Amino acid sequence: MSLRELLRARPDADDPLARHKPDSHPGVRDRRKAAASVATDAERLADLQERLWAEHARTILLVLQGIDTSGKDGTIEHVIGEVNPLGCRITSFKKPTPEEARHHFLWRIKRALPEPGQIGVFGRSHYEDVIVPGVHGGLTEAEIDQRYAEIARFEAGLVGGSTTVVKCFLHISNEEQRQRLLARLDDPDKQWKFEEGDIDERALWPQYQDAFREVLRRSSAEAAPWYVVPADRKWYRNWAVGRILLETLVEMAPEYPRPALDIPALKARLMVRPRLRAVK
Repeated sequence: MSLRELLRARPDADDPLARHKPDSHPGVRDRRKAAASVATDAERLADLQERLWAEHARTILLVLQGIDTSGKDGTIEHVIGEVNPLGCRITSFKKPTPEEARHHFLWRIKRALPEPGQIGVFGRSHYEDVIVPGVHGGLTEAEIDQRYAEIARFEAGLVGGSTTVVKCFLHISNEEQRQRLLARLDDPDKQWKFEEGDIDERALWPQYQDAFREVLRRSSAEAAPWYVVPADRKWYRNWAVGRILLETLVEMAPEYPRPALDIPALKARLMVRPRLRAVK
């Protein structure tokens, strides 16, 4: 069984988050085995990404969603850091700016989509626009339903074009989040990441978990499924997202273009030594 099948969300389950525990590591025996495969995976990933970039026809959109401290930035650093940055476009979505708030909620998302040949990565995404209102209010139930319908049409349009959508939910436990927040407070070099509001948001843990379950139930389409990645263990999270991306690229099978070149004639031209004149 591929890792994508192993981690694929089951939207019809009683609890779509319960298939694997946050501290589990399905698909690999232990950290040592994962580390042994990372070098090979990274080499293959870089090769396939270069082919995708050279092909310049299709794109991948990798969506990383999860609660605070789930590791979106760390995943980007360790997974996307293995490929050529020229072929990537990374966007981290925060609270909408005043300008963004004046537009349709998908306006800023569409502006950040990858171009042909690129792997686009969203740290948070358009799903914030159903998760946050689901927890904090601000929209009616009918308005949230409308947003889900618009997201479904939006993603269907991407998939119907030239984009492969890969959506990973980074699943951590309540205790792991507490430990990561405490670690930020203990590390002077990490304190800039800490906001007092993080504690207020943490108090809404049950509401956020319900909102995440709703996302998995309502937006895991056949062509754009969710993968629930256990993320308490950072080494596993990085390995799993990298492997999901690798499996996706292997399936896409991008190839280098084969231009019609007269190789012998071009080599002959390059063999002619130019007459160089001294500069006076």
